Amino acid sequence: METRLLGRTGVKLSVLGFGCGAVGGMMVRGEAAEQERAVARALALGINFFDTAPMYGNGASERNLGRVLKVLKPEIFLSTKLTIRPEDRGDIAAAVINSLEASLNRLGRTHVDLLQLHNRIDAAGDDRPLPAETVIAEVAPALDALKRQGKIRFTGITALGDTALLHRVVDAGVFDTAQICFNLLNPSAAGPLPAGLPGQDFKGLATRAHAAGMGTIGIRVLAGGALSGSVERHPTGVPVVPPIASGPDYAADARNAHRFDTLIQAGHAGSLIEAALRFAISTPAMTTVLVGTSTVDQLEVAAAAILKGPLTKAALDQVAKLSAS
Repeated sequence: METRLLGRTGVKLSVLGFGCGAVGGMMVRGEAAEQERAVARALALGINFFDTAPMYGNGASERNLGRVLKVLKPEIFLSTKLTIRPEDRGDIAAAVINSLEASLNRLGRTHVDLLQLHNRIDAAGDDRPLPAETVIAEVAPALDALKRQGKIRFTGITALGDTALLHRVVDAGVFDTAQICFNLLNPSAAGPLPAGLPGQDFKGLATRAHAAGMGTIGIRVLAGGALSGSVERHPTGVPVVPPIASGPDYAADARNAHRFDTLIQAGHAGSLIEAALRFAISTPAMTTVLVGTSTVDQLEVAAAAILKGPLTKAALDQVAKLSAS
């Protein structure tokens, strides 16, 4: 498994990370034995990055991952997150501490490698918005205090929200990493948003973060599963997946995925899933990409695609033409 430097941290992460979220659902709703088998297989494949959060299954993901890690005792890079709620705004430092302590208790750990803000960075909205000035002036110092205590090694953001505010936080240079939405349906974090494609324009956010020395973590690289081209969902996964920064709904994203069928017909990839995953690692601006799965077989498919490496230049040229059509 290829590894890449996580920005200025000096840490090398596998280019494929193990996502423990609710969309795929393995570490939230999977059977205990299957969870252990999946993590063991990921380790055997060379995956060293595992990402979870308190919000995934209301703590279930952290508890289940902690149980499996206690059995397997691997050397990994472990990331979790924190959410600042409206009622926390009066004492953000305390909220950061309390969230991490609860996560450590569920994980059965004394520290984690990376703690990321899970809020959207925005001035308003109905999905956990947090203003950029609050993120820079209050959240970042609270996380730095945890660094000094040895509770965490690095700090990061989930780079969703208002594009201009996301760039402002990246430019502040106060975080080590950023989780960034990047996929075939919306490649704007590392290039132009093709005219006519729906979705938020991130205006080269991943490229900017990478240039600033931040580690970049690709999220929604399969658009929640829509880049399989199918609307069918595995019962372990969530039944409805609202898009992030792409089309109006999951079905529209799945339809739009088929504009890339000619990549398979031309022999550039064996499937839409393979094309999407290899596209996601084709830019040096992306350190690693997270994939959440429902089964071990899905993990095998993802790993097999990643092991083929980035798409060729000819394939990327065709992607650009297809995106613009």
